This record gives sequence, structure tokens and C-alpha cells, in this order.
Amino acid sequence: MRLTLREIEQITGGTLCGQDGEIQAVTIDSREMPQNALYVAIKGDRFDGHDFCAAAVENGAAAIVGEQELHLAVPYIRVKSTRQALLDIAKLHRNHHKDVKVIGLTGSVGKTTTKEMTYAVLSAQYETVKTEGNLNNEIGMPKTLFRIDDSTEAAVIEMGMNHFGEIARMTAACQPDAAIITNIGVSHIEFLGSRDGILQAKTEILEGMQTGAPLILNGDDDKLWGYENPDYNLIYFGIDNQNADVRAADIREENGETAFTVCFDGKTQAVCVPTVGKHNVYDALAAFAAGLVFEIPPEKIAAGLKNFAPAGMRQRIREVQGITVIEDCYNASPDSQKAALNVLCAAKAKRKIAVLGDMLELGSFAETAHRTVGEYAAEKQVDLLYCYGQNAAFIADAAKNAVKTLHFTDKSVLFDALLSEIRAGDAVLFKASRGMALEEVIEKLYGEWKKQ
Repeated sequence: MRLTLREIEQITGGTLCGQDGEIQAVTIDSREMPQNALYVAIKGDRFDGHDFCAAAVENGAAAIVGEQELHLAVPYIRVKSTRQALLDIAKLHRNHHKDVKVIGLTGSVGKTTTKEMTYAVLSAQYETVKTEGNLNNEIGMPKTLFRIDDSTEAAVIEMGMNHFGEIARMTAACQPDAAIITNIGVSHIEFLGSRDGILQAKTEILEGMQTGAPLILNGDDDKLWGYENPDYNLIYFGIDNQNADVRAADIREENGETAFTVCFDGKTQAVCVPTVGKHNVYDALAAFAAGLVFEIPPEKIAAGLKNFAPAGMRQRIREVQGITVIEDCYNASPDSQKAALNVLCAAKAKRKIAVLGDMLELGSFAETAHRTVGEYAAEKQVDLLYCYGQNAAFIADAAKNAVKTLHFTDKSVLFDALLSEIRAGDAVLFKASRGMALEEVIEKLYGEWKKQ
């Protein structure tokens, strides 16, 4: 990275106080100061980065971006909003690497898995960077762009949001050459009002794209199929939709893998991904379409998908003391809860046990959403259903007439109940929003099982 303070002043609309200079890194952490770094003082909900400007200089910051007058020994650029300035600086860096192929992706469910699969595909041909962890918001996304250097050929940028305008600001910075929208569910409906509102927020991703750029959409999603926008090249993927441009057929699950045939442009390609569940087939199809967009040969795309590895706490399947454990504790929505229940019920086990926690940020839709999941658990006839959290009581209530169901508000009591019930031969699913921290129960169970 080589950016001048004058360039940054211009793109941010700020005022440079002090002499021009060159910076080679950007950070928002005053404790981590690479050589010739620019420190951007971000105001957060629980902290104000301006309080650490002096510390940043002591730790070697070459310059500061802030919203107030500063009296320091290094140049600073005063701006109206450091959050917007961070995005502007990321855009400036992106402008210095126009040759890098950037694909942006968003959606209600499956963003991160699709990101990981798309990364696996693009990495089969290009030197690629991707969004790491949960850095998919207006503060985290610029960090991914700043990792682009002269060796980078492609980048996979995940964009999350819970309010209107967030994706618009991020896409303006990363300027994708193509985009994926995985689906339109009900995540963050509390802030967006309806699925139509969610569709509006997700399609903000187009605002940073050139006219005619490819937009890859789920053709089995009722809100995306039939979406009209003549300014972009719409490419649909799907399973049930026979008119999808990229379609999966002959889907087979065995030994923790899913094999299927991808049909596209009158051709076919055999694909196998090291995970199970219909929802993962959709994610693989989106990644396959991205590979085609970036002119990767189909057989190389398939090889990339074969190397896919799930990220974080998303649907990891482990065998522990004869018990099949499906860990899926990163996030949850009605659609992803149902998809996880499908995976549980497809497992080869004596009993299927579901541990479901609250789904957050659903607002007035919360009761309906949780009851929908309870009804689905009853329909799938899981053997035992353990519900944890205030709203999970609605899951339990909706399922109790068809499934043996227990509801908990104390995590330690839930742990004790599971420890006494689960035994070898069972398959158990843990699924909840990240804020419920169900992984704490899983780790305690692992510790106890290993003692046995």
C-alpha cells in the first residue's frame, strides 16, 4: 500500500493539517501500528478512538484521521465522519488495484459458506483474498480491501447489514466486478420491515457495480426469481427451477459429502463438496457461477469446491465417543434452522436430538419465526427437542404435541439435561444465533465425554 495524505484528504473531503506524506498501512487499533501507518479514530458504541490518538502516535503512527482538532506531533486529516473516511480510504486503495477481480456477496442465509466456497473456486486459478471471520460490516470490510497488494488477483468480499444504506456504502468502496445474492430471508427484519425491504437493502450491492456486470441470484428464491434490472447481467442458480442458468441435478449425500451434477450452458460437470445439506448445494452453485463469470474452467471449479472447508462455528460435524455432533452456532434464522434440521434428520443415528436457541434481531416477527421452526421440527419428527432462550419457548410450544420437548432459560441446567440424556449412537444438532453462545455447552459436553 502506498497512499499519500493529499490523496486521502481529497477522497475523504477532509482537511490536512501538517505536511503531506506517504502511508503504507491503515489501522483502527492504536496498539497495532505497522510501519508508516495511518491511524483512523473510529467512534464505537462503547469507546471513542480519539481517546487513543496520543497512544497511537507513541506507538509509531505516521498520521491520524479524526473528527476533531488534534494537537499531536504528526499530521492529521480532519473529517466529518471517520467511519465514512475509512470506507473512502479503502476505495482509494481499491482504485490503485483496478485489475483485481472483486466479487461481492450478500444474502440472508449462507453468506459465509458461499464466501468460503467462492474463495475455494477462485483460489484454484487466482491469488485470492477473502473476508476473514465476521469482518463483513462497514468497519471490517475495509480491512479486507487493505489486504489487497500487488500479488492479489482476486478478492471475495462478504457484506452483511441490518439497516438500509450499509451495503450501499460498502459496495461504493469495494466496487465489485460481479455480485452474488444468496437469498432473501427474514434476518434483520426487525430493522427492514419486510422481505421486500430486505430485498431492497440487499440489492444496494449494485450501486457500486458497473452497468452490465454479472449479478448471480438464487433462482429458487421467490423474491429473487423474476427480479428485473436491465442494467445488469442476471445469472440464476437453482435446484428446483428448471430455467436456472446453473442448476444442480442428481444430488447424492454419503459419508459426509454431497455429490451432484451441475448443468450449465448445455454442458455438465460432476461436483463433490465435503459437506451435506441442500442449502450447501445452493452455496456451491453460486460459487460455480462465480467461477464461470471469471473464466475458470469447469473442471478447475469442481476441484476448488472439493477443497472447500467450513469456516468458524458453521455446521462442523464431529464424531465424539460415538456421538455425531453438528455444531452450527454462528448464526440463525428460520431458513437456516430448517436447513440444519434437515442435516440432522439425514444423519445415520439411532436418535436425532435438536438443541435450538433463540434467533435474534427478528423484532415483531420473532414469535411467528420461532413457532415456524417448532412446527418444522415436529414435521421432521426429531426424537428430542431442547430449546434454550426466551423466544425459543415458542419453538417448544409449537412442537410439544408431536415431539418430546424441553425448554430452558439456564445454560447450566440445559448442560446437565443433555449430559444425562445423550449417548453413543445419537446425533445432536446445536443451532442458535451467535449471541446465545451455545458453543459453551458443546465444549463442556466434549470435556465430560472425553472423561468417560
